[in-house]
Formats: sequence, C-alpha cells, structure tokens
Amino acid sequence: MKNSAEYLAHVLELMRPTGLATARAMFGGHGLYLDGVIIAIVIDDVLYFKTDDENREAFTAQGLEPFRYVTKEGEVHVMSYHRAPDGALDGPIDMAPWLRSAQEAALRRKGAPRGPTKRKPA
Repeated sequence: MKNSAEYLAHVLELMRPTGLATARAMFGGHGLYLDGVIIAIVIDDVLYFKTDDENREAFTAQGLEPFRYVTKEGEVHVMSYHRAPDGALDGPIDMAPWLRSAQEAALRRKGAPRGPTKRKPA
C-alpha cells in the first residue's frame, strides 16, 4: 500500500508551525524533514518518529512499536523510528513536542542526513 497524498498533506500541515516541513519519496514510503533534517517516515499512511536512547522511552511507555521490515531473505530489521501516538495527529500543538523530540534525536546522531530545504508538495 502506498501513502495517500491526503495523509501526507495532513501530516505536513501539522508540522509546518514547528518549522520548514518537507517530504521526499523513499523506499516505498516517504521521509519527512523538519528544517532539512529527516525526523520521521511515513509508511502505509502510518507516521513514525525518529528515536534514540534519550527519547525512545516516551514511545515505548505508551506501547508504540518501532518500524520493522522484512528483507527478501526473510530477516526482520528494526529501525530507530517509533509509531506516532494517535493524539499527535490531532493538531499542531499536539504534534509539536513529538516533532521536537524526533528532531533532537536526529540532530544527536552524528552526520544526520540533510534533505530538501525548499517547500515542495508531497
């Protein structure tokens, strides 16, 4: 299943009050960037925020699962992105703390990949 344009537009709209929000198609989903730093991914219309050792507990305490995928060889890989809480999609104010947490996690990662810095439609 692909991401819907409507879902991506909704998530980007919620992100915009926090910073410059952009999306880039990648690996069958989309990478979401805030001020040029990848901070989230959307796969099958599900939002996952970047996590690390400092912010992961906030996600796991709510039972939010990490993004997993299975390779062609059948190996399961777990990535450092956790599902967004449902409430984060209620509005920009609800999303802002999760965005900041994900952005901080991405910036702590040495050499965080930088993405597009111009506004582009998803």
